[in-house]
Amino acid sequence: MVLALLLGALALWGASRLTWFAEFRDGGVRGTVLYRETGEQRATALVPLALLALAGVAGLVATGGWARRVLGVVLALAGAAAIWSGVAGVRFSGYAAGLPVTEMLLGRGLAVVAGMLVAAGGLAAVKGAGGATRLGTKYAAPATRKKVRDPDVQLWDALSEGEDPTDLRGGHSE
Repeated sequence: MVLALLLGALALWGASRLTWFAEFRDGGVRGTVLYRETGEQRATALVPLALLALAGVAGLVATGGWARRVLGVVLALAGAAAIWSGVAGVRFSGYAAGLPVTEMLLGRGLAVVAGMLVAAGGLAAVKGAGGATRLGTKYAAPATRKKVRDPDVQLWDALSEGEDPTDLRGGHSE
């Protein structure tokens, strides 16, 4: 799930740098000029969603249980938002000759793939929230009280291990 979020964040950032919209405009004295808008200009949520995915990596490592589930749901929704950003307003035909159509479709497609990665990472976090370890559990103090066992069970366990529970010296019976 961490790798999916990292790759998703990287892909969202990359999609924000590519051209998402282009058209030829009248530039006055300069004639017809190519006007471009990047993904960051067209879909302003791309960079914040990439930062959220990166922060989600730290959050998933540091949390566990219900907090990790909530974070996973937030990341899955962020992935859905990235997918929507890539799909909203896309068209596959009707472009003028000379426009960077490949780059425009690649930018949107990259946002969709990134959204899928972030959503998958979030859903994996929700599913595996109970089983995954969280940061610092290795250093957590063990329980201070041991479980109190039934004295009769302790006697039978001692007998099963070959010890004489009535021997106060703690030796083995022969």
